[in-house]
Amino acid sequence: MPSETEKSTSAPSAEHEVSRGDDRGHKESTSIALPAHVAGSGALDRLVDTARAYARAAASDNTLRAYAKDWAHFTRWCRMKGTDPLPPSPDIIGLYLADLASGSGALPSASRPLSVSTIERRLSGLTWNCAQRGFSLDRKNRHIAAVLAGIRRKHARPPVQKAAILAEDIVAMVATLPYDLRGLRDRAILFLGYAGGLRRSEIVSLDVHKDDTPESGGWIEILDKGALLTLNAKTGWREVEIGRGSTDQTCPVHALEQWLHFAKIDFGPVFVSTSRDGKCAYETRLNDKHVARLIKRTVLHAGIRPDLPETERLALFSGHSLRAGLASSAEVDERHVQKHLGHASAEMTRRYQRRRDRFRVNLTKAAGL
Repeated sequence: MPSETEKSTSAPSAEHEVSRGDDRGHKESTSIALPAHVAGSGALDRLVDTARAYARAAASDNTLRAYAKDWAHFTRWCRMKGTDPLPPSPDIIGLYLADLASGSGALPSASRPLSVSTIERRLSGLTWNCAQRGFSLDRKNRHIAAVLAGIRRKHARPPVQKAAILAEDIVAMVATLPYDLRGLRDRAILFLGYAGGLRRSEIVSLDVHKDDTPESGGWIEILDKGALLTLNAKTGWREVEIGRGSTDQTCPVHALEQWLHFAKIDFGPVFVSTSRDGKCAYETRLNDKHVARLIKRTVLHAGIRPDLPETERLALFSGHSLRAGLASSAEVDERHVQKHLGHASAEMTRRYQRRRDRFRVNLTKAAGL
């Protein structure tokens, strides 16, 4: 299935210009102006700065970057088609969505259609960008809704889920890591991400203490029986309890303690970059892409799923594999897993539960046949 990074079927060239009349960019979204009769008030001016800061924090950096790319793509498409992106026309939006789905583009680099989920994400990005520029784009407009419904009906496919990393996999992956600082850090990342069912962004946004850094996404508290993580995640604040393992070799809390001790980290980001030789820890917070690269690299080195070609193995595992692994491996009440992962519904938790042995539970035999 095409990924979100694929270009649309009529994608314009890679130039980064924005169409005429729309060079305002993301700064427009945090533009707050005082009425003329109170402009210049010192107290209100300070509140404007505060309000702008809150407006910038309304969406994650990753979401804002995706929305910016969506808008840049749409404005380039409009320029190529000889139309204006603003005000948003339901008819033009419908044509754009159809072009994304059809695979009819003339450019050699734009010969593949986008997936339904990517098209829906693009539409969300356009809706958000229009709102920031003072225009309303109604996703429920009859024309837009009809085109999108047709795209879903004709092109929708079963979701391609990332493979779950199970307990034996994570142990094998960790065994491939060295015992220098970089290895200690990556060992703690894998164990903590797996045992906590954490997202990539949640792992790298952790601080040692509350309010250590402005960009903190949570903090840790190490106790006798385990570690307590307080996270400001996509679904709001939640606490994740990570108990100690049966041995130090497989204990996520012990791995975290070892990393913090030898890296001499007692303030700021928990997971930071290291020198190339793995002997020195810097102060720079890791990017969440490191987690994805770490998972793919250790999956290959550990020989997981050797029945598949290397390219398929790389595509099959990602940061999401850690969350799916916990949901698939933990033999506990589903409600505990749901709370641990921060899911709003049991149905979402069930989507994460995967088994390589699809027939582990045989209802045919259970029914007496």
